Amino acid sequence: MTGPLLEVRDLHKEFPHRGRAPGRGAGARRHRARVSAVAGVSFDLARGETLGLVGESGCGKSTLARCILRLLEPTAGSVRFDGVDVLAASPRQLRALRPRLQIVFQDPYGSLDPRMPVWATVAEPLVVAGVPRRQARARAGELLDRVGLEPEHGQRYPHEFSTGQRQRIGVARALAPGPDLIVLDEPVSALDVSVQAGILNLLADLRAERQLSYLFISHDLSVVRHVSDRVAVMYLGRIVEIGDGPAIYERPSHPYTQALLSAVPDPDPGAGPARERIVLAGDVPAPTDPPSGCRFRTRCWQAEERCGAEVPALVDRGSGHPCACHLAAPVGGSTGDGA
Repeated sequence: MTGPLLEVRDLHKEFPHRGRAPGRGAGARRHRARVSAVAGVSFDLARGETLGLVGESGCGKSTLARCILRLLEPTAGSVRFDGVDVLAASPRQLRALRPRLQIVFQDPYGSLDPRMPVWATVAEPLVVAGVPRRQARARAGELLDRVGLEPEHGQRYPHEFSTGQRQRIGVARALAPGPDLIVLDEPVSALDVSVQAGILNLLADLRAERQLSYLFISHDLSVVRHVSDRVAVMYLGRIVEIGDGPAIYERPSHPYTQALLSAVPDPDPGAGPARERIVLAGDVPAPTDPPSGCRFRTRCWQAEERCGAEVPALVDRGSGHPCACHLAAPVGGSTGDGA
């Protein structure tokens, strides 16, 4: 089938929140508010492609991923996977889709059942799908071998492994049902740099072998540059810039993207002109009361009056890729981090 594997359109997710009415005393009656975690996100993901999703903690990256997988129910919008409307799918249709949509979590220990031997954890999706237990166990051994563990390690329990090994177990479990798309939610953020490299190389090899698509979530721009074909930058629930990796890293257009890239350490500072560090003023606004217009305007050094009156559309403004900024201007020259 031609066309994108995943199509996300105008996705929203709000959570109810109870807080005190603004401007009242400590004894004031509590009022209902809404936390806007995802606010109108749209993007496509091609077959065999890796899309890196970056942004500060709390910007909505993980919430977006869980809405796409329907681990959370979105407030509005649409998600189509291989032509199927995920949000309109019946429980039976959703069960049929689940093997093709998998996730690897940030905390490998928290995602593994401490009471189950590793082979049973890896084999569980196969057993649920009706594969005979003996066959599922043999397949689990093959998957453990593929991710760099010994098949006999399947007899052990999660606490007997290092953090990096546990993440490999999480990858093996995600591979078990034969997925087309794997969401990788900060999969290496808890790992040492040397261990990160092993996991990233494993993911790259598996993608090439199986034509997998990845949605790779991270706050580490160096890691995202290393693994991604395209990059989407997210701020306070919205994608503010999206494009091919080289375009984003070498010609960032949105002020927020420019600020993020300016903070990436330069591995060879003497090789070229010094990179100007952009320090953002203020804190990220509360998602219960986001700014009008452009959500980044309260921290943007370029903001004008219209930035507060009009939400900037995510369109190409001359840089060759979409950017949600009224005043977008590409920055020339490389911001390479050596990754």
